[in-house]
Amino acid sequence: MRYRRRVAFGRPKPKLFDEASLYEYAIGALGRRMRSVAELKRLLRQKVEKSELGDLLIETVIARLKEQHYLNDTSYAATYSSLRKENDRFGRRRVISELKQRGVHDEIIDKTVSAIYAGTNEEQLARAFLARKRLKKPSSEKDTARVFRMLVRAGFSTRTILAILKKWDIDDEILSVLETDSE
Repeated sequence: MRYRRRVAFGRPKPKLFDEASLYEYAIGALGRRMRSVAELKRLLRQKVEKSELGDLLIETVIARLKEQHYLNDTSYAATYSSLRKENDRFGRRRVISELKQRGVHDEIIDKTVSAIYAGTNEEQLARAFLARKRLKKPSSEKDTARVFRMLVRAGFSTRTILAILKKWDIDDEILSVLETDSE
């Protein structure tokens, strides 16, 4: 039977990787799911020592992955945006904020999201989102506010949300309150 030597407070020391094992780890991580360059760097930082050598190892592995076309933020952003639009029916704002959280550069986000959402009718996309969530016409002020917040979280503009709610014959007073609260 083998016993692990434990460090103070019961936590074993993390295994530090060399370049070959770090590359294999990165390939495995990319095999499990798509990642941006920033996400992969965050993941790899946990596997090397915090020094210039560790940073150099990470940069070497990232450069090698880019050279082999395993890692590309532009294609990542395009694929991610397309999937979020087609599968989840999310609005442009939600996709932009999620890509920013994942560390994709603003120029890449602007270019790819604009290309993916070009020619898309935001109101139709919002209606598809509501249908996907099986939401019906709200019957009370509370339900109206809930639908409004849900559409805002999904990344749709206030103007589009109000257009949908007006077509549902929601009271103008409620709509004006929601509009002022969202600003």
